[in-house]
Amino acid sequence: MAENKEEKKSDVLSKEQVEKINKLLSSLSDEQLEGVKNRLSDLKKSLKENDAAEENGDDVMEIAAPSPALINVIPTFSRPVMPSQIAPIQLKGNFEKLITEIADTQSKCFALFSIDEKYESKGTISKNQFPKTGTLVRLLHAKSIPGEVHFVCEGICRVEIEKWVKFGSELKAKIRYPENIMPEQGSEDELKLKAYAMNLVALLQEILPLNPMYSEEMRQYLLRFDQNDPSMLADCAASITSTTQSILQDILETYDVLTKLEKSQSILKKELKAAKLQDAIRSSVNERLTKRQKEFVLKEQIKEIQKELGTRGDAFSEGDEFISRMKKLNPPAEIKRRFDNEIKKFNTIDTNSPEYGIARNYLETLCTIPWGQYAKENLNLEHAREVLDEDHEGLKDVKDRIIEFLAIGALKGTTNGSILLFVGPPGVGKTSIGKSIAKALNRPFYRLSLGGVGDDSVIKGHRKTYIGAMPGKFVQALRETKVMNPVIMLDEIDKLTHSYHGDPASSLLETLDPEQNSTFMDNYLDERLDLSKCLFICTANTEDTIPSALLDRMDKIRLSGYIGSEKLAIAKKHLMPKALEKAHLTKSQIKMSDAVLKKIIEEYARESGMRSTQRAIEKIIRKGAVKILEGSKSVTVKTNDLFDYLGTAPFKREKHLEGVGVITGLAWTSVGGATLPIESSRVNTDQKALELTGSLGDVMKESAHIAYSYIQSHIEKFAKDKKDFFKKSTIHIHVPEGATPKDGPSAGVTIASSLLSLAMNKAPKKGYAMTGELSLTGQVLAIGGIKEKTIAARRMGIFNIICPKANEDDVKELPVEVTEGVNYYFADTYEDVAKVIFDLKK
Repeated sequence: MAENKEEKKSDVLSKEQVEKINKLLSSLSDEQLEGVKNRLSDLKKSLKENDAAEENGDDVMEIAAPSPALINVIPTFSRPVMPSQIAPIQLKGNFEKLITEIADTQSKCFALFSIDEKYESKGTISKNQFPKTGTLVRLLHAKSIPGEVHFVCEGICRVEIEKWVKFGSELKAKIRYPENIMPEQGSEDELKLKAYAMNLVALLQEILPLNPMYSEEMRQYLLRFDQNDPSMLADCAASITSTTQSILQDILETYDVLTKLEKSQSILKKELKAAKLQDAIRSSVNERLTKRQKEFVLKEQIKEIQKELGTRGDAFSEGDEFISRMKKLNPPAEIKRRFDNEIKKFNTIDTNSPEYGIARNYLETLCTIPWGQYAKENLNLEHAREVLDEDHEGLKDVKDRIIEFLAIGALKGTTNGSILLFVGPPGVGKTSIGKSIAKALNRPFYRLSLGGVGDDSVIKGHRKTYIGAMPGKFVQALRETKVMNPVIMLDEIDKLTHSYHGDPASSLLETLDPEQNSTFMDNYLDERLDLSKCLFICTANTEDTIPSALLDRMDKIRLSGYIGSEKLAIAKKHLMPKALEKAHLTKSQIKMSDAVLKKIIEEYARESGMRSTQRAIEKIIRKGAVKILEGSKSVTVKTNDLFDYLGTAPFKREKHLEGVGVITGLAWTSVGGATLPIESSRVNTDQKALELTGSLGDVMKESAHIAYSYIQSHIEKFAKDKKDFFKKSTIHIHVPEGATPKDGPSAGVTIASSLLSLAMNKAPKKGYAMTGELSLTGQVLAIGGIKEKTIAARRMGIFNIICPKANEDDVKELPVEVTEGVNYYFADTYEDVAKVIFDLKK
């Protein structure tokens, strides 16, 4: 009997199948092989016990699974559990009691039937919804939670329901165990069976390395079942795939082993194709990850090597910091490409290399330019008016001009593309108005002083390869303001110089031209920089020294200076509070009345601007601070005390020149308007000559000669008895304050009036001043600076002004506070001037 058993065992699989199984076993890990050996040892021991029992005539112990006829049935809505499979199951509902009862039985077996998922939502199950075949399973482990039961079971064999015993809250049925249909021995189908089994093993060998979960399923199968059983092999192959519930149920209901192998092979081929595709994707991803990991490892190794060598403490920390900072910005594509190239070079440079500092400074500059960062612009006109009125007194025409500029910007949606030029004497508030514009627009303000600058690298930067190379001031402005649309003030643009280092005025053409500055090229960056969003405001004392090409690109706004009432208001509202705050004093500690401030303005600070007034107030406060520290509780400054605080008033000593041959003229200078007395005297009658003194420029000398020629040739028209006055007279014309250079054509009328007064021996009317260019034919030509000249006349107490008729429209445009109380006499020819100043008739 033992011999027959041995023969039966040896006939189950052919040599080829055994070889396939051996190949399958060779693909398993050491741990998996150890489990297989233990399982085979247990099977061998059981067989020996059975053989011994047969020889003794005892009943042989059944190694197969128990086969109860009456059993509990549990439906599931998941994939069916296949024989040979260990699977976790989740049941919703009140199954806790039933599972507990099953666990208490000796066999721990029950039947699982997989119901189609479409019936799950209905809540009830009918008998005809149960599939033909289910699986007898053994309960291995169970755990319950409220409303659910989780358990792990082991599939044993196929079962069919023969008859329902109970169908309701509890399901119990009499079942039968269908047998597998095997091909006849020696038939062609038997050969096919072996071929399919070998092919299935080959497919399993191919798919196992692609997914570790397949290996685990096969390990469980080999540990529990006879790998020589082709039916179980087909079930196992189908169970490890991810096929659908319906396909797996079809295999479960297939009893013909050959057909089952065919179906399992078809499923496994599809699974293998998907596994290969997934493996290819995973390999591609892993390859990229491996490359990055390799780079990271190499970088870390370089760090450690350089730490040991002492060449660089942390090779990539600075580079990583630059990358992190650049990610927060939004640079243009060309800047991003340049940054990426520079950072790669930087990470390979040793710190001891001269190139290290150059590369680091360049990257630092790129990372501190606020690429893509913009200040939100406020174009509300009411807000702008409030800011301008709060910060500045007077200057109504200038404020109106700025409001007009902002109104155009509000219609466009931005103030970009404009360059303002404030022209006026020192101290009238050009820079502070620029700050107020930035404040009104809610933009950061940057001031660049160009006085004395003669190197165009200040504008466009140096080449980065030079030692100490830096970017230009406009790049610095963007870095400091941290936005790409600041208000940039170019102060003292009229004082740019030329040198062998270049011409900065020409470099500014590209910067200020709205058609070019969107692609401004900085030498240090060596990349295009967009400055078109910046608002440029320039200041100058005079426009004469600004190159015409540069001046043509600017929108001029002239600031003329302040009259006495405006100066008083500025001193009270702005200068006094600021000076007290600077000295950490209060209004109650140092007091100055309006009369004191007015006297300071008239006698100590008579220029167009406010700087002399500010210095005088600060000087008084300093002296007052000394008295307070010496014990005084407060200091009250009176008009009689100003000599003790400020010394002699420089304008108090001025003598108003009057008499024959003395005429008060009006002049425009870079520091504002000024009165200009002109004296003429007959030195002798021996010879005809003309002498000019007073540091006169070429244009003024020409004006003097023109006036001399005109009066000499037309003297009979004004005084018939003086027709020979100039024939043998040496005339000396002098302009006082000879240390101060004077030039300009507008003194022609004044010099002619001085010569006529001398010839007629008649003094001009008092309280009159005049300005105008004179031609040889006696025409009075237009002049400039009428506002500044009017303010200068008012400061001297002169309220009667003779000016060219061509300037009549200019006078109409002057602010009321400037022209208030002033009488203008418009002259078309010199005869009009003589009629007014000497009461002559035409």
